[in-house]
Amino acid sequence: MKHFFNRRENIVTEALDGLLLTSSSGRLARLDSFPDIKVILRADWDKSKVAIISGGGAGHEPSHAGFVGKGMLTAAVSGEIFASPSVDAVLTAIRAVAGEKGALLIVKNYTGDRLNFGLAAEKARAEGFDVEMVIVADDIAIPSINQPRGVAGTLFVHKIAGYHAERGEDLKTIAAHAAAAAGDIVSLGMSLSTCSVPGQAHEDRLGADEGELGLGIHGEPGVERITLQPVADIVATMVARLSPALREGGNYALLINNLGAVPPLEMTVIAKAVLSSALADRIRLIIGPSPMMTALNMNGFSLSLIRLDAVREAALTAAVEPHAWMPAVERHEIRIIAAPRTSAGLNGANGTAGENDHNRRLITALCEHLISQESELNRLDGRVGDGDTGSTVASGARSVLARLDTLPLDRPAATLASLGDILGTSMGGSSGVLLSIFFTAAAKAMADKADISAALLAGLDRMTFYGGAAVGDRTMVDALSPALQALASGDVAAAARAAAAGAESTKTMMKARAGRASYVGERDLAGVADPGAVAVAGAFGVVASLA
Repeated sequence: MKHFFNRRENIVTEALDGLLLTSSSGRLARLDSFPDIKVILRADWDKSKVAIISGGGAGHEPSHAGFVGKGMLTAAVSGEIFASPSVDAVLTAIRAVAGEKGALLIVKNYTGDRLNFGLAAEKARAEGFDVEMVIVADDIAIPSINQPRGVAGTLFVHKIAGYHAERGEDLKTIAAHAAAAAGDIVSLGMSLSTCSVPGQAHEDRLGADEGELGLGIHGEPGVERITLQPVADIVATMVARLSPALREGGNYALLINNLGAVPPLEMTVIAKAVLSSALADRIRLIIGPSPMMTALNMNGFSLSLIRLDAVREAALTAAVEPHAWMPAVERHEIRIIAAPRTSAGLNGANGTAGENDHNRRLITALCEHLISQESELNRLDGRVGDGDTGSTVASGARSVLARLDTLPLDRPAATLASLGDILGTSMGGSSGVLLSIFFTAAAKAMADKADISAALLAGLDRMTFYGGAAVGDRTMVDALSPALQALASGDVAAAARAAAAGAESTKTMMKARAGRASYVGERDLAGVADPGAVAVAGAFGVVASLA
């Protein structure tokens, strides 16, 4: 896989420097032991309170350095990617930030972290520092394992310990709060891909329709592979695994963690699924969704829950300095506010229906023609755009037909206004908006003066004003403008011929100055008519045939 980096051996130190350069001025610092010993710490630390230290391998950003700041970590010790920091690095951090009140080490339950942080703690005690260590083992993916992994739930412990330290409490009390919290956390992860380490060959062990449940934060395999399915079903499976690990009764805080590569759109869909699941009634606080303890670019997420009491709730909702921490919010229902109801509008638009046989036949014929051209317009647009013009136009036409019996067909201005409303809501992309502007402005002009040709020209004027296209720019305006100019003389057949000629002229326009075609090169535009102009020409042909 492709990555943005310079040299693999420098990626961690350069990333940490990038964090420091983009953090609030003067808030964070690093020790001059870089690059061998990588310690990020609070620049304002005066050792008057208990220091909270955590860390581990890099690749979990913003953990751990992103959580250094008032109210959370005092220092973070970083190893290389997915590799524990050395004993010397941890010991250096303790020496740098521990004062008379001592230091608490928060460690994820991996062998390397336990050993290196543990030996550093013993050495620090031998030097006279008061040090306690709490190990977080929140992963419930493998129920039979004696040493569960420490994953994203560790962030709860960072927050709770940081809260009590900021209040000036002593080391024993803070360690007790942290240890109790660690014992009340459960987490489970799910991913659709493995992660890719910069500078290393990548092999994804998962098939195209597979996901992995219960995997760790270093790309290690999950406990089982599952078939790709709707996110509500995936979440239901995860909730079924998490629920038995929760204690009876009581409320929980939920951390929805992005493992690195899930788009924000999908993360909010995941959040909706979790907060609609069987677990929802037990959730009081929500943190996320957000990338908080990632696994490089893993396309997955994890759910972590901690049992709440009044003290933990205060700790988790207290404001902190690090921006990487997402403020907790209380679970709540979606607020719904009534949308303003559309008024009668122009000459009764959106009001009572009215009948006019000619207008009904004309609109029906136009819509049926545009629907019949869906495939051909898509084909043309596939060569000069994104291939959806036919579907977009057909969608609008189908919506008009579906509401034909509700239109005020006996009132032209109101009919134009209604068409503008329908197309504005039923057609996607810029075409729907442009046509809605066209018909809405034409309706206003028609209401002021009952002259259909002048009204349509007024609609064209507003459409080109907002859309920015003119004749020669290779858009539907190339057919629409000459057709409406010809229609002003009262000759419908001439208008149809002008529209057809305008659409044909777009085949030789080698540069589009508006629309999606403006991103396409001359070679791809040559000899291909603009699909919007073709649609307009076809519509005028229908009008001429019924005149």
